[in-house]
Amino acid sequence: DIVSKNNKENITLYAKKMKGLFRDFKIDFKGEIYSRPFWISEINPTYAPQIIYKDINKDQEKELIIILTKGYGTGVLWQDVYVFNTMDNRLDVNEVIVDNPLAIIHKKVKTKLTAQKAEIDVNDKKCIVDITALKIKPENLFNDIGFGSIIDYEVRDNQLIVSVSAQISSANFIGSVVIVYEYRDKMYQAKSVEFQPCS
Repeated sequence: DIVSKNNKENITLYAKKMKGLFRDFKIDFKGEIYSRPFWISEINPTYAPQIIYKDINKDQEKELIIILTKGYGTGVLWQDVYVFNTMDNRLDVNEVIVDNPLAIIHKKVKTKLTAQKAEIDVNDKKCIVDITALKIKPENLFNDIGFGSIIDYEVRDNQLIVSVSAQISSANFIGSVVIVYEYRDKMYQAKSVEFQPCS
């Protein structure tokens, strides 16, 4: 099945429907076929795979960025991102590594949670969120702020960005850690990390 298409750039993504998911992907990049047998994606059209073709590493050649949603639900969105370099309208078959956002958060973000407040410290910039108004029962509060139930990638202003929600109970989010990537040492690493509280 065709799961996503960029007619303007002549890029098509094919996959097989198996057990309620798209699997065994093939990329048709300007007439050349590349196989990606281990990718998986949801089949719900709302979460269709995204094909983005933009220069995100400032090398004057466009990169192929594919965003797949591998899980969603109430308070859940799991996305994966795959980035390929291109040259002379051909795809470099080796994916470029994108640093795992949870690993970045683990290294760069310090958190603390009490019944009254949530503290998030990013690069020595502290943000304190008063959570008393949420009236969460103490037994429903997590031990610490949790990350990972929502991982949402996008390309904005020719930059790869991921937003990872900060959660304090199964039903309450207090904001997101937003990571802007840059191309460094042949991979995409965090250029900036900041916490954006819920407005």
